Amino acid sequence: MVCLNSINPAHGAEWSNTEIHFQYGELKAPSFANGVKADTTIVTFQHASGWKYGSNFFFIDRIDDNRPDGFNDQDWYGEWYTHLSVNKMSGRQRGALLADWGPVMGFNFAADASVTKYLPGIRFSWNVDGFAYLNTDFTAYIDDSEGVNNGGAPSDDDSYMIDVSWSYPFSIGEHAFMISGHAEYIGERTNELGNEVSDWILAQPQFRYDLGKTLWNDEGKVFIGIEYQYWKNKLGDKAITDNVAQFLLVVQL
Repeated sequence: MVCLNSINPAHGAEWSNTEIHFQYGELKAPSFANGVKADTTIVTFQHASGWKYGSNFFFIDRIDDNRPDGFNDQDWYGEWYTHLSVNKMSGRQRGALLADWGPVMGFNFAADASVTKYLPGIRFSWNVDGFAYLNTDFTAYIDDSEGVNNGGAPSDDDSYMIDVSWSYPFSIGEHAFMISGHAEYIGERTNELGNEVSDWILAQPQFRYDLGKTLWNDEGKVFIGIEYQYWKNKLGDKAITDNVAQFLLVVQL
């Protein structure tokens, strides 16, 4: 997830943060791909920025594993969210607990599976000591996928999502760390084949160590650590749960 405690100015933006992530770990495939574990590499391009009336965030993953089974074989996946800030639009000051709120619109896509989701909803931003940010999103989860007849994954009924995202930087002596990430709940639905798609819980906290600060006195540029993934009912499959720590390298551009 995006780190907002180390941000840079960009043309047309109040602040901007762009990162490349490299992750490596042993992830499970869903049952339709035999449900086995495979060594998986994920390279992520991620960007967040703030502007006059709100903020934007997106990432694009390239995912590849060591099993040629049609799942995570040089696949592409991305998400994009834009948020309007009531504070910025109205001049309202940050509250003691509720720092800000406003509408959010999301877009999720999986290229190989021809999956598209729209996520309109509302975001609440909380003012909690120590957190660079702490957000709660409540959105619809609207399916606009191409479906089986067009060579994609089965399309689904619409559902909803609850998501919490955060960043918590801290130091121990001269060493800088950060715990950041998100956790989501997506409700159950039925796909076009009449099969149940189970609700799921996906949590992806990152524990980062600021290696650049320690080695080169260049703070907020190079991090190492782990991303822990807990995914109950992965992709709506009741038989599959991921519970794995992945190696993480982050470079801020």
